[in-house]
Amino acid sequence: MGAMLQASAAPPPSRPDHPLIRAVQRRSVALLVAAAVLNYFDRSALAIANPLIRADLHLSLGQMGELLSAFLLAYAICQLPIGALLDRVGPKRALGAGLLLWSAAQAAGGLMWGFYPFVAARALLGIGEGPMFPAASAVVRDWFRPGRRTSATGVWNSAPAMAQALAPPVLTGLTLAVGWRWMFVSLGLAGVVLAAVWTLAYRDRRRHVPPPAERAAAGWVRLFTHRMTWGLMAGNFGVIYVLYLYNTWLPSYLEIERHLSIKSAGLLSALPFALSVTGSIGGGFLVDHLGRRGASLIRAQKAFAAASLVGMGLFTFAAAHAASVGWAMADISAALFCNGCATCMAWAMATTAAPKGYVGALGGIQNCAGYLGGALAPTVTGFIVQATGHFTSALVTGAVIAFLSAASYVLIVPREPMRLEV
Repeated sequence: MGAMLQASAAPPPSRPDHPLIRAVQRRSVALLVAAAVLNYFDRSALAIANPLIRADLHLSLGQMGELLSAFLLAYAICQLPIGALLDRVGPKRALGAGLLLWSAAQAAGGLMWGFYPFVAARALLGIGEGPMFPAASAVVRDWFRPGRRTSATGVWNSAPAMAQALAPPVLTGLTLAVGWRWMFVSLGLAGVVLAAVWTLAYRDRRRHVPPPAERAAAGWVRLFTHRMTWGLMAGNFGVIYVLYLYNTWLPSYLEIERHLSIKSAGLLSALPFALSVTGSIGGGFLVDHLGRRGASLIRAQKAFAAASLVGMGLFTFAAAHAASVGWAMADISAALFCNGCATCMAWAMATTAAPKGYVGALGGIQNCAGYLGGALAPTVTGFIVQATGHFTSALVTGAVIAFLSAASYVLIVPREPMRLEV
């Protein structure tokens, strides 16, 4: 036992192809995938149980949109301090604490009987989940060399889509078996177990000494003076807006617009997110392949992100005018395939473009802007549907936002990584 502890405490080998490094890489990505799957199960729970919660708590569609947005708004705001803090404490402590907090909030949500206490639980869930994606980005930056980072990002970034493919049938079945309240509590208990596993199994690899707090704060402010930061923010706004248009309202769209049962809508909602997994992994491996053949990683990543957003816009617009359930689901599936690639590229660009010591900060800033879009999507969609009785205008709105965000990647994001002098 003592020998094992000494080995685990020893500095990791420096060669990126060393067997111990490869083992740590595989374990780290597997842990990130598990955490991100649970993360999105927790996020999806409210959307899956949407009709039952509305009936149980006597909520309108507009109130449900606000409830869906409470998590997203809290999550977006906390990205700014959490990203900067993560660069100082490391992903192990940041994600471990986040897992415990969001799991407690998820379980508490199942115990709420009023609208405003439920809003508070959802906001706490958003704060707890804050470290997840900046931490994943930092893990990839720490343990993978540049030519492997986009594919590693594609793998862990596929976990949310994987969870969204699995969540509708799994959580619908669990809700029908034990009720929506016990479904929430069960997810919270699973998170506590995973927090213990992450804390015991993952080790930080610090490649640099964090700068003094005053210098780090000045550097964080300086990030906002770069075009790269604003381009990533504007691009990710559209990526996450469209994602949460579907993530929070797809089951209800199928029930309200296409007149499917709760069970049928839950099962059918899995297909588009399964294709998003392919978009994330495939896009990541293809960009790294181009990089190893001499292409600029940042240029390839921004080109794939812009093209994916254009695809998201075109297919979302087509879904708004689809004549049948089959065509609508084909269009939505294609849109989410593109979304998987776009989210992979957004996080890969944060890893590639960030100055040393600021990957968490840049990732948090980008994610803040993205989830401001994500927070708007459920509320805007809810009130549009409440006013019109249909989802057509809500989908067209999402398509327009996707096109504008594609333009930001083309026109604002530079072709070279950031340089930061403080």
